[in-house]
Amino acid sequence: MQLIDWLVLLGTLAFIVIYGIYKTRKKQGAEDYIRGGNDTRWWTIGLSTMATQASAITFLSTPGQAFHDGMGFVQFYFGLPLAMVVVCMFFIHIYKRLNVYTAYQYLESRFDRKTRTLTAFLFLVQRGLAAGLTIFAPAIILSAVLGWNLSGLTILIGSLVIIYTVAGGTKAVNVTHKQQMAVILTGMFAAFFIILSYLPENISFNNALEIAGASGKMDILDFSLDFENRYTVWSGIIGGGFLALSYFGTDQSQVQRYLGGRSVRESRKGMIMNGLLKVPLQFFILLVGVMVFVFYQFNNAPLNFNPAATQTVLNSDYQNQYEDLMLKHERLQQRKQNLHLEFAEANNFSSENNSTYRQNLSSLNASEQILRKKARTLIDASDKEAESNDKDYIFIHFILNNLPRGLIGLLLAVILSAAMSSTASELNALSSTTTIDLYKRSRKTEKPDEHYVKASKWFTLLWGAIAIAFASVANLFDNLIQLVNIIGSIFYGNVLGIFLLAFFIKFVNSNSVFVAAIITQIIIIILFEFDIMPYLWLNLVGCLLVITLALFLELFLKTPSHKIKESS
Repeated sequence: MQLIDWLVLLGTLAFIVIYGIYKTRKKQGAEDYIRGGNDTRWWTIGLSTMATQASAITFLSTPGQAFHDGMGFVQFYFGLPLAMVVVCMFFIHIYKRLNVYTAYQYLESRFDRKTRTLTAFLFLVQRGLAAGLTIFAPAIILSAVLGWNLSGLTILIGSLVIIYTVAGGTKAVNVTHKQQMAVILTGMFAAFFIILSYLPENISFNNALEIAGASGKMDILDFSLDFENRYTVWSGIIGGGFLALSYFGTDQSQVQRYLGGRSVRESRKGMIMNGLLKVPLQFFILLVGVMVFVFYQFNNAPLNFNPAATQTVLNSDYQNQYEDLMLKHERLQQRKQNLHLEFAEANNFSSENNSTYRQNLSSLNASEQILRKKARTLIDASDKEAESNDKDYIFIHFILNNLPRGLIGLLLAVILSAAMSSTASELNALSSTTTIDLYKRSRKTEKPDEHYVKASKWFTLLWGAIAIAFASVANLFDNLIQLVNIIGSIFYGNVLGIFLLAFFIKFVNSNSVFVAAIITQIIIIILFEFDIMPYLWLNLVGCLLVITLALFLELFLKTPSHKIKESS
């Protein structure tokens, strides 16, 4: 990185932090600090919702996911627009009518205190883990690629978020999200068009898509009913839809984004905006990853994109074997490049020639996969602690080695801005839930607003420290964006089922729901542990299971019903 990259990176991050503190510098009561007031406009809600979901993991892992597996991951989001419709029809209206600070307040008014506490606890567990992961993901990857100190980078990211989240609460999170999304979109569009400009002169965008398609990267829709396929149209609409419904309807990090809307109409418009733009945004980010794949069809790519792992094996007893694989990989890449250029120059897009091209390319791709697998085996043999899975390193490798100076700083700012935006929402939601659903609810005497604002600030600091501590001991998974969704899928279905029981099945009472929720959570963890089904389906199974168990238990556990009231 050169001086201009540092200036762009540090200037962008400093502006976001200072802007968030400046916009919320006035003294705030609990209404403003915890809920964000009641004056947020729909476009702020929409952008804040998108920024909360679009963590650094999205911009590090998603292009790598597309590079390896193609565009099929976009099916994961197919259920999101439908979920937004349900959230707008039911959840927003109920939350705004009851004037709650958190989603879980409603559960005490519908059921009882223990059900509210259990659901809040499930949220705190899964979102607390996710908060640490959103800090850890960019920290470990940037430290490996740039050589920065991992612990120092983790503390830096976490501290920047804590500063303006503690200072301004929910309002600071909302107002900074707009600037962060502007940085994110500018950086990603710039990267996309620069990739296209780097392709050979006779390779058009259509040619690039053809090359990607010949390697199976443009296989978007999978209508199969095979349970072994993790991402299909059906798993996306059903499993992904239940995950999105639970996330946007019951997860406080998202609920808090629209609780402060100026009106029910403003909140609904913000969530519809998210529903309309989220799938195209994810499609575009995946397409960036596919274009990175095409770029490396004409430029030398490393055998493994993790530089730290490569350095480890080259300094081990396996150096000669690895260098031999690198040489074979270089020759194979040259053959692939020649094949692509010959195909493009001859403009051979007829079905017959296309078939021959695809067969030849398929053979070369298979050979490359064998070389990459052997490379990972050598890395693992050289050091068991080395990270041989390089999916999450692909996009950052491309940024640092191929983008012009200045834009490198902007793309790094994109990654860190995304980390800050998502983590800020999570810490804000964790502190709000802890303050309102646990701390305030456990106090026997009422305290003034200022007391709970101060408590929320301390809980933000506490959760920030916990997230930094978890980030410091976490390890990379197969793919970080999948890990985030796996963590959510273990808990979300159960929580969503509890809310659906509260909304629509009025004769089921608290004891039945409480026992059913505990049993369901145990079963879901067992299903995940033994890998019985793809993780997306855990959302549907968890939701249906808690509802079914609660209905069954209601036949044996009779609890007094009570009317819905506003809880503290």
